[in-house]
Amino acid sequence: MAASSAWAAGAQDRMVIQVSDGDPKKWNLALNNARNAFKDLGKDNVQIEIVAYGPGIGMLKMDAVTAGRVEEAIKSGISIVACENTMTAQKLVKDDMNESISYVPAGVVQLMRRQQDGWAYIRP
Repeated sequence: MAASSAWAAGAQDRMVIQVSDGDPKKWNLALNNARNAFKDLGKDNVQIEIVAYGPGIGMLKMDAVTAGRVEEAIKSGISIVACENTMTAQKLVKDDMNESISYVPAGVVQLMRRQQDGWAYIRP
């Protein structure tokens, strides 16, 4: 009951979604998960971040099949971040990437920190 009271008092849910697969179906599933959470919980009641690294970084490239959906997600309020370590390893530069995304030095560290801060972790 105490937890329910805290949420009723205006606390916000937080969700971090990992995308580390190179499969566009997984990319779309992650974007669908985020969109559905916004619909179900209400955009103002949940904070969502998608962290892409490893083969998943491809979803954030300017020419990715998901480029339009990534842009829509960001405009709707979803934070989408790319791992700079992966970009370096794959010889990608910011000019290769969707101009609306953000960056973190290490995707796995970002996921770890979000979980330590109480964010729900989702890996589609």
